[in-house]
Amino acid sequence: MTTTLFAKDITLNEIESRFNLSLNEASDFFPEWQLPSPEITSQEKVWLDKVKASYMHLSKYPVMLENAVQITVLSPLLHLSNLLLPPFQLKTETSVMISTADDEIRIEGRIDILTVKDSFWVLVIESKRAELSVKVGFAQILAYMLATPTPDKPCFGLITNGSSFVFVKLVINETPQYAMSHMFDLVNPGNDLYTVLGILKNICQLI
Repeated sequence: MTTTLFAKDITLNEIESRFNLSLNEASDFFPEWQLPSPEITSQEKVWLDKVKASYMHLSKYPVMLENAVQITVLSPLLHLSNLLLPPFQLKTETSVMISTADDEIRIEGRIDILTVKDSFWVLVIESKRAELSVKVGFAQILAYMLATPTPDKPCFGLITNGSSFVFVKLVINETPQYAMSHMFDLVNPGNDLYTVLGILKNICQLI
């Protein structure tokens, strides 16, 4: 008998054990977030400074829901990184389902934002309410990424609550492995959105 679980409720330990998934901490496994990024133009910096100011203003008032995070922060980042232009295609609220090899467990969920090139899942984005830690989304986004239709290619993910940002890379092959970037946060001095945009541009160029 198959047991159905929802991605939002699964733990990191469960997703690792059920799908033989392991964390790879080797520095050369996820170089995409550490490579030199394309230059962020002065105009882009002006926009990103406005995005940060908008988020910091809205965060003073309860409650910033996921759709507010998407409009305020994610939409400008997707525009500036050209992920809304050809050859990429944007999908929202995409239903996904994965099963363990023995079909004992089935995991279902909906991806908030999915960027696709042909059938290749380029970037899976999971947004959270502003008051939630991005850590609560680690297992959920990995469950979604495991459902990629092109397991022979790396899949990238981004988890954000509007303030904090963590990139994820998944490589399936024979033994699924994943890695995470540093956490970037708008409470840090300066504007970490410059770095986030640079990583998004790197991913676009490497695909």
